[in-house]
Amino acid sequence: MDLVQKGSQTAKNGFKNEKDICNKFNSWEYDNEAKLWLNIMQYDLDEIENINASVLHGYKSDIYVQITIKFKSVIHTENIQVKLVSNKKGFNQVDKRWLSHYQEMWDIPPNVYRLLQYYTGEKIPYKKDVKDNRRMFINEFSTEEQQELLVWFENKKALILSDIIKGRGEFSAKWILVAQLFDNRTRWVLVNINEALRHYSSGSVKISPKGSIYIGHVTAQRKGGDNGRKTANMLQFKLDPTELFDL
Repeated sequence: MDLVQKGSQTAKNGFKNEKDICNKFNSWEYDNEAKLWLNIMQYDLDEIENINASVLHGYKSDIYVQITIKFKSVIHTENIQVKLVSNKKGFNQVDKRWLSHYQEMWDIPPNVYRLLQYYTGEKIPYKKDVKDNRRMFINEFSTEEQQELLVWFENKKALILSDIIKGRGEFSAKWILVAQLFDNRTRWVLVNINEALRHYSSGSVKISPKGSIYIGHVTAQRKGGDNGRKTANMLQFKLDPTELFDL
């Protein structure tokens, strides 16, 4: 497949952060990579009058791009989520919150909420024969409890993955740009967020060999770490951004 169609290419000069990417969009007339990104987004470069890109904070999108079209007085907007990766493979946290926040978002029923409290460590284990006396792993629950969790995640799968990857509202992501630096080279891939969602949602909801939850290609797990602070008991979702290079 043509590199422009696939949206993947090695960057000659590279870029280190979201501000670098904004600068490339703002200099689109002279920047070949920005031109490729705009082509992938289905823009005719001859019709573009001006581009203004800025960095966002606190949203699923990291970059907000305003594109003014000549002679039409029309401004298109593109929200881009950026994932910067410094290794060949590896999980990247895409969302992290307290269970109570997820309960408000997804209307988690009491039985599932209680099990997730044990899973994250908000509640200490209800039995003694567990690997970690601070929390419980999914495979340490009874068969019936495991099934309750799996059925709920399967039923809510589309909503959960959309919220943690795409987000909601004005600044929900339309695109995901993965920039990977390795062997002193940077390569990138730009993918429509719906295509990314199709990929990460493919596959079943199941228990991992280590007792976490797989939701397609996404892992839901206790945050951990934080030197024992309470924030270790938050629920986080992780995925591998480099999988988008293989679409």
